[in-house]
Amino acid sequence: MINVLAAIYLFIKYLIVIAIIFVIALMLVRLIMNSMDVNPFTWVAITIRRLSDPLVNPVRRALMGFGAQAKYAPLVTILLAILLGYFAFMLATGVLNTLTGVLLAATSGAIIAVIGYLLYGLLALYSLLIFIRIIFSWGQVSHRNRLMRFLVNATDPLLVPLRRMIPPLGVFDISPIVAFIIIWLFQAAVAGTLLRGARLSFFG
Repeated sequence: MINVLAAIYLFIKYLIVIAIIFVIALMLVRLIMNSMDVNPFTWVAITIRRLSDPLVNPVRRALMGFGAQAKYAPLVTILLAILLGYFAFMLATGVLNTLTGVLLAATSGAIIAVIGYLLYGLLALYSLLIFIRIIFSWGQVSHRNRLMRFLVNATDPLLVPLRRMIPPLGVFDISPIVAFIIIWLFQAAVAGTLLRGARLSFFG
């Protein structure tokens, strides 16, 4: 079973890398074609637009909403692809590390370690959700977005009380930083008690 999880990890890793490379190549080709003023009615131009428009158009609308120039949309799309790929990789790594730890602990009959791995994995996932919410907030993603609503509903139980207790520093809300520290302390407590001497990372 561990070999299967290792194979899944490698598959996801290479799939994410290939997807990011594809998006980068697609955006670069689009930028080159725009700069060379290629005939937009050729088969190549139509194919590139058909593949890239679903990625570029939402970014273009967001940039125009900020008053920025829409011509930078392909470059911003590349940046977003790298960020989303990183988040997906971290999420997959965390889930697979947790599953591997749970399986190894369960096969050895270490029930306390099973609980420890589950708690440690959930805390890691929660910190990742907070981090993604921060990025989405900077990008001014609307709360009408389903993913943003999920992130808000999942992280507000921790962030809202912290926000009430800790005033912002000017325009900077430092409650997420405090949340990260709290989660890290809980992870350290789990690692030092329920997972004492156990391996915490199997992939990544």
